Amino acid sequence: MLNCVYRLVAPRIFEPVELEVPLFGDDLVIVRPTHLSICNADIRYYLGRRDPEVLARKLPMALIHEGIGQVINDFSGQLKSGTRVVMLPNNPHETDAYIAENYLQSSEFCGSGFDGFMQEFVVLPRSRVLEIPQGIDCNVAAFTELVSVAVHAVRRFERFSHGRRDVVGVWGDGNVGFIVSLILRILYPDMHIFVVGHNESKLGDFTFVNETLLSDDVDAIPLFDHAFECCGGTGSMQAIEQIIDYIMPEGTISLMGVSENAVPLNTRMVLEKGLRLFGSSRSGREDFIETVALFETRPEILGYLSALVGAMFRVSSVSDITQAFEADLRKSMGKTIMKWGI
Repeated sequence: MLNCVYRLVAPRIFEPVELEVPLFGDDLVIVRPTHLSICNADIRYYLGRRDPEVLARKLPMALIHEGIGQVINDFSGQLKSGTRVVMLPNNPHETDAYIAENYLQSSEFCGSGFDGFMQEFVVLPRSRVLEIPQGIDCNVAAFTELVSVAVHAVRRFERFSHGRRDVVGVWGDGNVGFIVSLILRILYPDMHIFVVGHNESKLGDFTFVNETLLSDDVDAIPLFDHAFECCGGTGSMQAIEQIIDYIMPEGTISLMGVSENAVPLNTRMVLEKGLRLFGSSRSGREDFIETVALFETRPEILGYLSALVGAMFRVSSVSDITQAFEADLRKSMGKTIMKWGI
């Protein structure tokens, strides 16, 4: 089958290329993408803000790992043509009794070394698609992957943290901080959740948490049991420093923010307080299943997530793709959605 793939060949330059896609086996599903969501990781590639060695190794490559589409053909016969599905970007080739699929080094991840969803058609194993319930806003469903990452991080927090979870702090007023705080509120209705951020206007969107604080107002930060760092970039250093200063002994710190530079760590206080730090990245099929189940059983979550839907672009050409990415650079909050018609 011939397929047109829209690849980033150099910073800010997309080119279409036709590829022959082999269709072997009865476990494959052909999906026509309909709604794609731009992630900060896509922007880093788009701007060339990765090490030159990384760019040389991974480009040319189709971007986007957040998206939904319609089934064109399910060779197993389980999904009917036209069924709306979320596409899972992580493709594992083995299982491990101790290591989750999203941490296996042998797994392939769309949009990070392997072509992402900016394609005419996406061919995936049956296990890498999941049906979306009817009635869910397509623009929200487009970033189901990002929600599943938050669900994954919260479930890891439950595994690694002690049972006193009365007060939890979230550092970061962006999309990840918003969604992590929301998942915590849905799963822990009695938890006191506070969010620390830089932007007072963005913090105003966190209407479901108990309190919001500006990072400069350190005297207002309460003592807390556990924390999530969702800043990334240059903000990681200050966030981790504040968390270590104000967290209670034997607390757990979930690290989720991606930084291209080394972040200093106050190991003296980590040792003195007996803290536990753990990282969370990406997600697996079970996290997607739980996320879709939350969409069905707790529909109020969809209303809050709809506040993150920002600019929407109908994409029917390479210039439309570029326009969407350039617009995403100018946003301060929310998700840029491409209605994929190319």
